[in-house]
Amino acid sequence: MKVIFLGTGTSTGVPVIGCKCVVCSSNNKKDKRLRTSAYIDTGTEKIVIDTGPDFRQQMLNNRLDDIDAVVFTHHHKDHVGGLDDIRPVNFFHKKDIEVYAEDYVKESLEMAYPYIFQGKGYPGIPQINMHHLDETPFNIGHTLWIPIRVLHKDLPVLAFRINDFAYITDANFISEESYDKLKGVKVLAINALRKEKHYSHFSLGEALEVIDRVRPEKAYLIHIGHNMGLHEEVSHLLPKNVHIAYDGLEINI
Repeated sequence: MKVIFLGTGTSTGVPVIGCKCVVCSSNNKKDKRLRTSAYIDTGTEKIVIDTGPDFRQQMLNNRLDDIDAVVFTHHHKDHVGGLDDIRPVNFFHKKDIEVYAEDYVKESLEMAYPYIFQGKGYPGIPQINMHHLDETPFNIGHTLWIPIRVLHKDLPVLAFRINDFAYITDANFISEESYDKLKGVKVLAINALRKEKHYSHFSLGEALEVIDRVRPEKAYLIHIGHNMGLHEEVSHLLPKNVHIAYDGLEINI
C-alpha cells in the first residue's frame, strides 16, 4: 500500500502572503505545507482522506489524476473545502466518486455544496455517491477501513486504520476503546500542531506520548502549524522512529 501525504499543514500553517516568519521565509520545500490530506493507493483502489481547499493543487503537485473515493474525517472547511475539484476525475474517467462521511458531515456538505445534492442530472456538477459512516468497519473495494473515534476538543472526528497504517488528524483525545483499535499498527500518522499545548489539537509532546503508547515502527507528524518551527530543526529533536511528514512525502507500507 502506498501513502502520499498531499498536505501536512493547517489553516494557520500554510504559506501566507506577506508573512515573514521563519517558516514562510524558509527556502526548504519541506516547510511549504498545504492543508492536511492523504492519498491512499491500496493497489486496487485510490482513496483520498479529506479534500481541503488545496486539493486541486495537491493533485497537480503530485501528478495524480484519478481517485475512486473520498473519506472525510470531519466537516471543518480545511478538510472539505475542495470537494468541488473532483469534477475533472468525473470528466476524464467517466465515473462517479464514492464519498464516505458521518451524518453531520454530510449535512455540512449539503449546506456548502447544495448544487451537488439538489442538482442531480445537471451537467458539470460533481458526480458523487454518498455513503454513511459511523464507527462500523467498512470496505472500499477489497480494503477494510476501521474508523477510530477521537475528539477534537468536543467535536467527534474519525481517524482510520487501513491494514497496518493509522491516520489521526485534528484530535487531542483518544479513548481506551480507540487505543485498542490501534494495537499492532506499524505506521502511525498523527497531528502535532505545535510545541505549546493547544485546546483542540495534540501538541508535539502529547503526540509523542501517543506514539510511545501505540509503539508503531514508524510515526509521522501531520497537521503542523507555523509555531512548530522549521522542519530540519524540529527533526533533530525527535526519536529515531518519528518523522515530520512533508507535502509530497510518499511511503510504502
